[in-house]
Amino acid sequence: MSLAAYCVICCRRMGTSSPPPKSNTYWKDIRNIIKFTGSLILGGSLFLTYEVLALKKSLTLDSQVVEREKMKSYIYVPTVSLDKRENYGLTYQARKELHKAVRKVLTTSAKILRGPFADPFSTVDVEDHECASWLLLRRSQSDDPAARWQAVQEMSEAHHWHDYQYRTVAQACDPRTLIGLARSRQSDLRFFLPPPPLPSLKEDSSIEEELRCLLASLPQTDLDECIRYFTSLALSESSQSLAAQKGGLWCFGGNGLPYAESFGEVPSATVEMFCLEALVRHSEIPTHCDKIEAFGGLQLLQRLYRLHKDSPSVQRNILRVVGNMALNERLHPTIVRSGWVSLLAEAVKSPHVMAASHAARTLANLDRDTVREKYQDGVYVLHPQCRTSIQNVAPAGQQRGSLGQGLGGREQQSWLAEDCPALRIISVEYDTSLSDWRARCPMERKSIAFRSKELLRKLRAAGVGDRPMIWVSHSMGGLLVKKMLLEASQKPETSPVVDNTRGIIFYSVPHHGSHLAEYSVNVRYLLFPSLEVKELSKDSPALKVLQDDFLRFAKDKNFQVLNFVETLPTSIGSMIQLQVVPAESADLGIGELIPVDVNHLNICKPQKKDAFLYQRTLQFIRESLAQDLEN
Repeated sequence: MSLAAYCVICCRRMGTSSPPPKSNTYWKDIRNIIKFTGSLILGGSLFLTYEVLALKKSLTLDSQVVEREKMKSYIYVPTVSLDKRENYGLTYQARKELHKAVRKVLTTSAKILRGPFADPFSTVDVEDHECASWLLLRRSQSDDPAARWQAVQEMSEAHHWHDYQYRTVAQACDPRTLIGLARSRQSDLRFFLPPPPLPSLKEDSSIEEELRCLLASLPQTDLDECIRYFTSLALSESSQSLAAQKGGLWCFGGNGLPYAESFGEVPSATVEMFCLEALVRHSEIPTHCDKIEAFGGLQLLQRLYRLHKDSPSVQRNILRVVGNMALNERLHPTIVRSGWVSLLAEAVKSPHVMAASHAARTLANLDRDTVREKYQDGVYVLHPQCRTSIQNVAPAGQQRGSLGQGLGGREQQSWLAEDCPALRIISVEYDTSLSDWRARCPMERKSIAFRSKELLRKLRAAGVGDRPMIWVSHSMGGLLVKKMLLEASQKPETSPVVDNTRGIIFYSVPHHGSHLAEYSVNVRYLLFPSLEVKELSKDSPALKVLQDDFLRFAKDKNFQVLNFVETLPTSIGSMIQLQVVPAESADLGIGELIPVDVNHLNICKPQKKDAFLYQRTLQFIRESLAQDLEN
């Protein structure tokens, strides 16, 4: 009964209950929307996070691999899957567009936060110096010369790189960058790879025989007398040397006597010097340079250069040949490939002024990116020997001969470079002799007029005359300066040399002749005067005409002149002492004449920077160029 009543009550309640309110359905829909939107946002966030991390991983260098392989510099990038379903389709396109957007964001942030490396490479997650080498390599190959120069300059100043980074640059840079690094003052020598292995010599052959074959392969017709003389001398000496080595030389007396007496011991250094002297003369002819290169002369000279590391005279002639070949731009790629740039980069840092000057001349002839001038044999840049941002105002020309040089050695020239950094200091080397038996070529009879024309042509090729200049000359070099200026005034193409001459310094120049020439005449059985020494005698008509013509010319042009003269005697041999240039001969007739208590050889070599000789020279240069240096 009670059960029946309970069922009736429940049925009645169910039958009389009202429908649920509509607000319950509204909140249920909102909850469903929130669930769907949250899932979408969470999934999208996870997707974006995954793509950003994947992109960052693809742009990150594997630093552990770099540390393991110091001598290599590969960038390891994860390989792309070959599954087409992954690489193509909607997912692939979405990832591609997302990568583009992220790259733009990263590049913009790099430009704002990391200005010096405003490049996509700068976003790599490594230290700055790790990616700097690649950035500088890229900029060094720019079409903009200023950008290339700046990139090479920054490379040369990099001293915090790892060893493998220097090697990477050495392997990856182009010849233009390599030459620029060699001409930079602070370049690390690790930028330069060792020269490639040299080819082996033929069986039963030697360097002397190879040099002889090289000389014999060069044209022997239409040559200067001195070229024929040195070539024939080298070939004849080489033939005797080969005969002695093979046991076929049995002679008594004559040139073969020393070899026969030594039972096959041949002075190979003497033979090599004869061959090198002949090669220097041949290398002054452009067509002969091509034949030297075709024969493999660059590799042969490099072998000889390494063999005679302790022989400055041998290395000097070798560098003269390479420097002459560098005058021909078509040979530049071959010179670079042969490994000579690495040897020159080391030589230009040498403390020996001769080796550094010859190396600097060769590198300047190779550097067509920043150097317009060409330095022929005998013309050398003493400062600056490297690339510099300073626009040189005045080339201070120096003359060097057998009796000395324009202003001392490397130490004295470094003083002038420090005190006047805007100067370009050029040295001119010429062959002269006091007598025929000391002449390097017996057939060579060059007068002062001939030498002056030859040197003037070489100096114009080096750009001398394009800017204000001071001449610094010693002994016979002063006579050459006078003759060059007179010659330059006769032709329009050389007149700038005269127009830009601001002053001349003469160190014991025999304007009116020298006692040495008279002494040589009086003892002609001991000294047989050469043509140029005969011109120095007091009764020489050529010397008197030169003095009179130049004196009128200098007064007309209002040249500033400073004269120094020695007061101490000079030792000529072991028994002769004399004052080479007396005071009356050193007096040009214009300008101040200053006697100095030194001999003829040391008149141009002040011992200390605070010495009167140097300080007075420096004062004269500064006063003569004051207006030009201000402008």
